[in-house]
Amino acid sequence: MLHLTIIFFGNILNMGHLSELQPSAIWVYFEEICNIPRTSRNEGKIRKYLLDFAAKNNLESKEDTVGNILITRPPFPGMEKVKTVVLQSHMDMVGEKNADHPHNWKTDPIKPLIIEDWVTASGTTLGADDGIGIAAQMAILTEKDLRTGKIECLFTVDEESGMTGATNLKPDFFTGRTLLNLDSEDEGILYIGCAGGMDTIGTMSYRQVPVRSNCCALELSVTGLRGGHSGDEIHKGLGNAVKIMNSLLMRLSSEFEINLSHLNAGNLRNAIAREAFAIIVADATSFEAIGKSVNDFLRIQAAEFGEKEKEIRISVASAEMPEYTMDKESLSMLINALECCPHGVISWSKEMSDLVETSTNLASAKTTDNNSVTIITTQRSSVEAAKHEASSKVVRCLNKAKAEIKHSDGYPGWKPDLSSEILGITKDSYKNLFGREPLVRAIHAGLECGLIHETFKGIDMISFGPTIRGAHTPEEKIDIASTQLFWTLLTDVILRMPSKE
Repeated sequence: MLHLTIIFFGNILNMGHLSELQPSAIWVYFEEICNIPRTSRNEGKIRKYLLDFAAKNNLESKEDTVGNILITRPPFPGMEKVKTVVLQSHMDMVGEKNADHPHNWKTDPIKPLIIEDWVTASGTTLGADDGIGIAAQMAILTEKDLRTGKIECLFTVDEESGMTGATNLKPDFFTGRTLLNLDSEDEGILYIGCAGGMDTIGTMSYRQVPVRSNCCALELSVTGLRGGHSGDEIHKGLGNAVKIMNSLLMRLSSEFEINLSHLNAGNLRNAIAREAFAIIVADATSFEAIGKSVNDFLRIQAAEFGEKEKEIRISVASAEMPEYTMDKESLSMLINALECCPHGVISWSKEMSDLVETSTNLASAKTTDNNSVTIITTQRSSVEAAKHEASSKVVRCLNKAKAEIKHSDGYPGWKPDLSSEILGITKDSYKNLFGREPLVRAIHAGLECGLIHETFKGIDMISFGPTIRGAHTPEEKIDIASTQLFWTLLTDVILRMPSKE
């Protein structure tokens, strides 16, 4: 049965014209940025855009060997003795889209929508993470009336898929030792610490076997999940499409004689898996019974997740018959490995309330053209030893599939410093501007601050930004009112920078 879901989004004001929003200084640039494809490792066009922007505005700029860019605004006359402040964001964005939405990430622009109090996108991620940080830097660089000291704007590459830019920064690339990271997603919260992270990847080989006679091919699909940022939202108990698909395969393999031909579950390493698809082969006489079992499974999952995943959809449909499938032994090993593989919170911080200390994300499991399955997982922790122990738990599970294991280099966490000068300045600014105390937190996500802190000794940092929800998913949206608060705070903090010692 075909179910058509019609979603009414509320009051859609227009399909663009972000420059009509306030603060226009930011939204004008963000609207331009939406037109530039800039997924991780596809950043050539955004780099050119930034360098052209610097040249057009007679600003000094430079680019390093990996593509990081620094654009410098000289001090306002008479402000030469004020401390230099570094503003930092990343150029790349996560490219996620709904499976049925046509979008070419190398060529197509983002199509922003203004929906009531939010800006979102049509069928794709919006790229406010961290396009809004880029736009804020550009607005600061061209805001002529700001009486500030020297401002260095650092734009890094490849934050989302490996932090290549921050990893390869040289100690002399910028001179300032006070840094404002513009890559946080909760207005009213000042972040002074973050988790470190690493990837653990398993590759399992399998034998191809010919398809049995008198069989039918079926496509299983898990869609409609919320997904989300694998750091910020790992504690919310959201559905993981890899886990759900694996549970479905386990159920069907215990009830029927099935073989697996193709698996495409999850997508990006730093996103909770939203969708999963599989092609199976089964006895033709089992078609109706499999359909009933899938529907029963959907009811169980819907009851388990309730309101958390109210749009969950699990379905089965006829598919084109493949020539080969995975051998039965390998299918059993794969199912057991994915069942064992942890996903979610492993431990909570003992120092800061409501902060996840250690987690792991089962990001994706996909068959490849060379008779193998690649399983990608990501571990995060504010404790280095705990991060590696979480990876070891994953390795023990992947060993059940006799997988070849690889690890990414990883990146360090950023230890909070409550005595930070820039923290004190920003807290005072926030309270004076808005009449309330900001919250001070660490974040269970990877910020480039950890790597920057290692390279630039003695640097003093803080991270803040407007409110963004649904990052790394097509539900990504940014709160318009919070963007005005973010801009007001940013400009005030810069104006409060003290003189050099």
